[in-house]
Amino acid sequence: MTSPSIVWFRDDLRLADNPALQAAVERGEPIIGLYVLDEESDGVRPLGGAARWWLHGSLTSLSERLRERGTTLVLRRGAAADAVRAVVADAGAGAVFWNRRYGGPERDIDADLKNGLRQQGLEVGSYAASLLFEPWTVRTGSGSPYSVFTPFWRACREMPTPRAPLPEPEEIRGPKSAPASDELDDWQLLPTSPDWAGGFREAWEPGEPAALARLESFLSDDLGDYDRSRDEPAGDATSHLSPRLRWGEVSPYQVWHETVRHRGSGTHAASATRFLSELGWREFAWHTLFHFPDLATRNWRRGFDAFPWPPLNTEHLEAWQQGRTGVALVDAGMRELWHSGAMHNRVRMVTGSFLIKNLLIDWREGEQWFWDTLVDADSASNPFNWQWVAGSGADAAPYFRIFNPELQRTKFDVHDEYVRRWAPEHLAADAPAPIVDLGETRKQALASYEAVKRAR
Repeated sequence: MTSPSIVWFRDDLRLADNPALQAAVERGEPIIGLYVLDEESDGVRPLGGAARWWLHGSLTSLSERLRERGTTLVLRRGAAADAVRAVVADAGAGAVFWNRRYGGPERDIDADLKNGLRQQGLEVGSYAASLLFEPWTVRTGSGSPYSVFTPFWRACREMPTPRAPLPEPEEIRGPKSAPASDELDDWQLLPTSPDWAGGFREAWEPGEPAALARLESFLSDDLGDYDRSRDEPAGDATSHLSPRLRWGEVSPYQVWHETVRHRGSGTHAASATRFLSELGWREFAWHTLFHFPDLATRNWRRGFDAFPWPPLNTEHLEAWQQGRTGVALVDAGMRELWHSGAMHNRVRMVTGSFLIKNLLIDWREGEQWFWDTLVDADSASNPFNWQWVAGSGADAAPYFRIFNPELQRTKFDVHDEYVRRWAPEHLAADAPAPIVDLGETRKQALASYEAVKRAR
């Protein structure tokens, strides 16, 4: 009689550098992979449409790779704790391993499940795999969480070097028979009526092999230009690794050590340092969410509760969502987002600032739209960055810092290459007029900000 090990995959859809999988291999019993689509547990945020598209592709790749190495991926849908217990019972499992999650509801689910399974006599292990630095280990001198990035990242760099990545198992022995599994197609993660994902398929190939290939390509071909060109949306100097990290097709440990290996000197060294600090920004977002689980719904700076948002102008919101604002860089960014499920980071800041500070629309409306349309939207970075732009978040840009989209265009899209690709009508003699006056709405935003200052 065997007692199989279950590896519960979550946001770690990879075989290499997967501590939970490594623990199962070392246990020596047959291994069953499990993924649970949890849309029922209290507090767990349902995935947006773009994320569901990516998940389908990444699970397809993971399933194929597990099959090639000798085991299977079981798919279940429902409340995570119930689904895991059911697969444990169906398999007669003796152990369950997973890599940690850091959102508040997810931590509660995992802690309760771990205690319950251990009381049943199972071996249960959880591991660090998605962050370089566990959020509770990085503290200020007074023992509180960090609220400013620079000292946070300095403290991280003073900690021991992140561990080396674990190798991919050569063989993953499966059981003679596996528990019943859902069919992935039955989950209907892919859009059908209409099929809006054509641009996604052009831009992306989900899965671990493609993620590792992209990491190598970026570090070998593009790293030297990163520090100089990363803010130019028409260029290709960014890594395009954010959805890979969001879904765990590549780990931050792999990215860290491979970047250090490619660091070199001169411009490469400066670019490597800047790129690693962007990895640090991701860590800071998760650090903030860990200590403030309501990041997507509440202002981190409570003084912003006093901000006098006007009644929602649905026509302006829809114009922004559809890239019909009459502002070239904003329209280009929103159309890139709809077509590809991604948007250049500089343009994300510009489009966010325009929504909040020119249209005077609550940042939560923008955060929800990005949650539904970004392939890399996760529960930390998405709200964290929206609150940064709004001025309501940790280490946030001050509210009076308003990105002028026309100045941003002339500075970072000097030859209008980005606008020409995504919103070419703005280069015509009869270019559309902005739906609001940038100068007047800036004044209105600053006047509204006075209510926040008085509330402090």
